[in-house]
Amino acid sequence: MIGGVLTLYITHKKANGEYQKLLDHLLGVAELAKQFAAPFDASEHAYRTGLLHDVGKYSPAAQRRQNDPEHTSLVDHSTAGAQVAQNLYHDTSAAAAIAGHHGGLLNCGSRACEDGTLMGRLQKKLDGPLDSSAWKTEVFPQQQMYMPSWLHSLSKKKGLYSLSVYIRMLFSCLVDADYLDTEAFMSDGKTERAVSLPLSALMERLQQHVQPWLDSASSALNMKRNELLRRCMKGDESSKGLYTMTIPTGGGKTVASLAFALSHAIQHGLTRIIYVVPYTSIIEQNAQCFREIVGEEAVLEHHSNINFDDTDEKSMRSAAENWDAPIIVTTAVQFFESLYSNQTSRCRKLHNISNSVIIFDEAQMLPVPYLRPCVNMIAELVEHYGSTAVLCTATQPALDSLIANYAPELACKEITENTGELYTFFRRTKFCCEGVFSEEALVENLLHSQQVLCIVNSRKRANELYQMLGQQGRFHLSTLMTPEHRSRTLKKIKERLNKGLVCRVISTSLIEAGVDLDFPTVWREEAGLDSVLQAAGRCNREGKRPLEESLVHVFRFGERPPKMFMQNITALNKVLDRFEDIATPEAITYYFRQLLFMVGEDALDTNGIVDKCTRLAFRDVKESFRIIDDETIPVYIPTVNNAHLLQALRDQTISRYGLRELGRDVVNVYSQHFEMLRGYMYCSKDDSFGILQDADRYDEECGLLLEPSTGMKWFP
Repeated sequence: MIGGVLTLYITHKKANGEYQKLLDHLLGVAELAKQFAAPFDASEHAYRTGLLHDVGKYSPAAQRRQNDPEHTSLVDHSTAGAQVAQNLYHDTSAAAAIAGHHGGLLNCGSRACEDGTLMGRLQKKLDGPLDSSAWKTEVFPQQQMYMPSWLHSLSKKKGLYSLSVYIRMLFSCLVDADYLDTEAFMSDGKTERAVSLPLSALMERLQQHVQPWLDSASSALNMKRNELLRRCMKGDESSKGLYTMTIPTGGGKTVASLAFALSHAIQHGLTRIIYVVPYTSIIEQNAQCFREIVGEEAVLEHHSNINFDDTDEKSMRSAAENWDAPIIVTTAVQFFESLYSNQTSRCRKLHNISNSVIIFDEAQMLPVPYLRPCVNMIAELVEHYGSTAVLCTATQPALDSLIANYAPELACKEITENTGELYTFFRRTKFCCEGVFSEEALVENLLHSQQVLCIVNSRKRANELYQMLGQQGRFHLSTLMTPEHRSRTLKKIKERLNKGLVCRVISTSLIEAGVDLDFPTVWREEAGLDSVLQAAGRCNREGKRPLEESLVHVFRFGERPPKMFMQNITALNKVLDRFEDIATPEAITYYFRQLLFMVGEDALDTNGIVDKCTRLAFRDVKESFRIIDDETIPVYIPTVNNAHLLQALRDQTISRYGLRELGRDVVNVYSQHFEMLRGYMYCSKDDSFGILQDADRYDEECGLLLEPSTGMKWFP
């Protein structure tokens, strides 16, 4: 009310002049945020945070901008909302979330004079055109409100770290609610939403899928798999918490883990299942397996790693993923880097991690330099966000001491029983240490086998060996291939193996997890014990051949291995010296303890992530937490079916559902390779993605060719 005249405060104006009332937006965001925060008892807190997040738009300058988006008035509405939360309600958590809801969470800072920090923003003077006090005429937040009791009962050592995670979750609820309410208005309510399927319906589909297996096991091996599957289908008997699932390679781990997750989630009223895999390159294998069981519409593969510009409302922020499907398949990089990010686009999905079953497939591959922050975060999600976490692997890492240190009251329970006996039962190969081989000698040995798999440590070497093989029945697999072409190649490989045809495969380590293939012979370049055992899982997988004839040859090339493999190989050799049988729980535990001892305590959090979290330095944490040092950039490969999606990507009009589809046609490359390809592709203005234009630079058999080609054929 100004001079007796009722003032209309607006936000989000369409091209046709239609506008959204500011109060309607605040109430809409508050209600959505309230729903999102319910699983971790923060509904009231999230509601008030949503109600305050845009009160800065009540200022004259902001209203001028809302009515005329092209106007250049100086506006800072997020700071105004943060100041109200802090000064009126002493709510630093809400202040942090509101201050960052467009540009990302700020470092808290320790002094008011620090520019670019939350403390600095809270002291910023907002008067004249930036005075937003008119909010008091329309918005009436609760004075007193309930907050999660556990926030006040934590020890000082643990409390600040837990507070940093809580602020991220509150921030996530606010950002996703803000995106969704804005999207609903701008599209007249015609928003794309994932199909909502009850987990009970998915469990029925799984039961129908596995029933033929349970009714007629064709071998002792399948009978044992069924025994493990039945145990996992009783996941409802166990309380929520932290679990290990130790199933030797070939034991049916993928389906068994899904069975446990569905059964457990239904019993405890959990919302979704998040399956975290070590590589982008194997997402499609797990996702396809799940689709075959529960249906296409229930599974989301999260491939895309485009970083959206958090500072530009007109950018593709609406395409940022919010994980709204019943089953999510993603990578450890995407999962943990999102949880330690400060960006709105990456944090949007975090609240959907609460109240979930989180399966960490191949848990032994959690990155050692980030092991402490990863374990701390897993414990935090279990203790305070209603989730169950399962460390699922054939080679269980020795994380007991780390878990006991951060969360001593969190007991870790094993789902399977008699793991030692399981390893004996599922042993189907014999290991041979071959020593040094040249590429020529290796290829000569491979050509002596009609069906053989060779796994090496680098994409470059895999390609070289592939080129040296004869044309007949040769196949190549690497992360330079799109998921779609990897899937096609794997299908061809499986068909040739089943028909007894010549099939010689050169691959990087991507084939070691989530890929159901059965070779009579495997050659594996020296790596960690877990990698060697995973490779062995592709040999005599179905137990149809005598153990003595099912050989896994472990070899090395003459040159010194890359630094990144040195400690793993050293630990492997210690196991080889000490254990006659390297595929036992004792040998595996010894390997991981040796590895952790060699790297040392400080190497488990190389960049001091946990300490930065306790200082609420959100921006610093984001910059420091990069599992892949040189961040990869997506390069999209044109096909006859994706032209409309690629055009939408160029125009910045693509939705997150469009990005999900494009995830089948992408190759993620390091920045130096992106530069090498620059002249052969369309690059976005901020180099956040590329679209290949030279058809000669992609080969369906070998993938993206980083070396120049002789001719130039341009995609239409």
